[in-house]
Amino acid sequence: ESERISVRHSYHHAYRGFCALLTEDEATLLSGHEEVVSVFPDPVLQLHTTRSWNFLGLGSSYYSRSSSYRYNHGSSYDIIIGVIDTGIWPESPSFDDQHIGKVPSRWKGVCMEGFDFDKSNCNRKLIGARFYKIEDQESSFTKIPNITTKPSKPNGTPRDKVGHGTNTASIAAGAIVPNANYYGLANGTARGGLPSARIATYKACSEGNCQGSAILKAIDDAIKDGVDIISISIGRSFVFQTDFKDDPIAIGALHAAEKGVMVVCSGGNEGPDPYTVTNSAPWIFTVAASTIDRKFQSTIVLGNNVSLKGSGISYNPTGRSRSRTYPLAFGENIPFHPSLTSQARNCMPGSLDAKRVTGKIIVCMNDDWTISREIKKLVVQDAKAKGLILIDEAEKSSPFDSGNFPFIEVGKLAGAQILQYINSSQNPLATIFPANEIRSFKPAPVVADFSSRGPATLTENILKPDISAPGVGILSAMIPIVDEVSSNLLPEKKSSSLFGITSGTSMACPHVTGAMAFIKSIHPTWSFSMIKSAIMTTATISNNLRKHLTNTSGLYSNPHEIGAGELRPIKALDPGLVFETTMNDYYNFLCYYGYKENELRLVASKNYKNFGCPRNASTSKKELISNINYPSISIEKLKKNEGVVKVKRVATNVGSDRNSTYTCSTIAPPAGLVVRVSPRKIAFVKGIKKASFEVSFDGKKALKGYNFGIITWSDGSHKVQMVFAVNIE
Repeated sequence: ESERISVRHSYHHAYRGFCALLTEDEATLLSGHEEVVSVFPDPVLQLHTTRSWNFLGLGSSYYSRSSSYRYNHGSSYDIIIGVIDTGIWPESPSFDDQHIGKVPSRWKGVCMEGFDFDKSNCNRKLIGARFYKIEDQESSFTKIPNITTKPSKPNGTPRDKVGHGTNTASIAAGAIVPNANYYGLANGTARGGLPSARIATYKACSEGNCQGSAILKAIDDAIKDGVDIISISIGRSFVFQTDFKDDPIAIGALHAAEKGVMVVCSGGNEGPDPYTVTNSAPWIFTVAASTIDRKFQSTIVLGNNVSLKGSGISYNPTGRSRSRTYPLAFGENIPFHPSLTSQARNCMPGSLDAKRVTGKIIVCMNDDWTISREIKKLVVQDAKAKGLILIDEAEKSSPFDSGNFPFIEVGKLAGAQILQYINSSQNPLATIFPANEIRSFKPAPVVADFSSRGPATLTENILKPDISAPGVGILSAMIPIVDEVSSNLLPEKKSSSLFGITSGTSMACPHVTGAMAFIKSIHPTWSFSMIKSAIMTTATISNNLRKHLTNTSGLYSNPHEIGAGELRPIKALDPGLVFETTMNDYYNFLCYYGYKENELRLVASKNYKNFGCPRNASTSKKELISNINYPSISIEKLKKNEGVVKVKRVATNVGSDRNSTYTCSTIAPPAGLVVRVSPRKIAFVKGIKKASFEVSFDGKKALKGYNFGIITWSDGSHKVQMVFAVNIE
């Protein structure tokens, strides 16, 4: 029987454990063993810029600062970013190593060869590549244009067949590429957050399928290989969230933190509802998505000469801007069968009468969230339609890429005009024009509708997400589009674009990874916890109209949508004060959460084998979680009739002035919530680098529900902001 048990992966560096095929009885037997902390099923997780870095204030001139630092201090400060994703397309110009020095000597990784990937595909930029056995890994040798397949090599490859891994790696650390664009759209210089950073790719996902065991093994390998930061744009659906000890990303990230490696994760694309954010452990940097000041706008002209604006990304493959006029029909009016009217309204598969679709521009609603825009497009395209108009208020803020198929997405007002025109005309007509790019668009940033919201379901005493970053309409490196049948480039894309435009918290995550790499290259002695704090306390809650950030509904955004606010990398270089969260904080968090001391000692590294839970955590004390030294404050329950809740924080002075005094103010405390900070002045003198303060919240007169605000410390030149969320019951 023991011969049947197949060990898939064993873990040595991030933590001790293994992945194996077990029966239920065997798993139950193992979980009862006193040295086994957790046994859980291997979960399947989901895959969650020419303009964005400039929009964040990180212009190309700033790269010279980090470059000069490295040249003056040696190459040991080169930053290595590990990207755990769908692999990489090494031929992309974003991974060119022309202007980069030799590989750092501390690098211990490998460049694994696959049937379509050689050691020569790695270089001084892409310094490492690994892939893992994934259940639905490519099972046959895939033909790729201009690449000779080598059947003698093992089946599997670090090469990206999805595009997601190539996108994310280029956003974090892509080389500088002039004249980058997507069929003429979003033209400019593409680059990552730190173009000189090295990339190591860990392919733990195949076509949309990411296995937890492979992700955990990738984190394990990345730590051993010597990466500085790990970027993971992957996560569970919030519906399937489990405890921290059963979450492979949380487990791996905790042990990465022990080794000084920061893990940055996307918060998920299941907004705008609350309690949807994932990857919410305090040792993970959790990222929400927002727009930038660039919009992709399309125009539709109806047969009555009414012109309407909408969003969408489409292009004319012939290069001609002329667009033709076609008959117009509403899906609801052309069902395959009268019983399918409501389905046809949403252009669901099998619901439309293909004969009446052919040759027309079709109008679809987006009432049914189970059918994606991609599916609706394919439904009408397969029926030989000439274009698609989608009526949907919520999603119009994140542009959909329809390729060369005419597409436009409009809101309710424009949609009502279109439907009224169809109903009142005997021969309705329409023209859809290709997308145009609008620059310096205002307001921006705006929280993306799809971006998952807090509070975090596992514990509301840590404020999540942590930060917001660009994740809508981002230009990044992409894989060539290949026709799976003939293995040739698709006919309309003979010169397939080297870049694509994508949206998601997946795109926001590597923006934060790249910003952390940039800051680390200038402050190599700062821990990543310090850098995380610097980014959070210098974030902005203002848009480019100098007004409060909003969401797509036009309402003020709150910390459950954007965390501390929008990323500002340059401000984070000089934060003044930081709130460093230590491993002791993380272990205390786990104690307060309810884990037993002996469990924690089993998973802890040798440095923490003698770790002891605080005495006040002998039983689960989740309210004490608010006391760990986090750069934001969240209190899950403050009962009106139970007085005051107090939390403590310790600030570290990292400003150039060693002798400085910070004074506190509370910006716009919520009506009725009394916030007191003691002391209101903290002084750093005579070499004292740390100072503590206490914040008390009195909710007797506050409104029920979550109350948000900001505590600000200033010494005259620095402004240190700590956001808070307090739930009054």
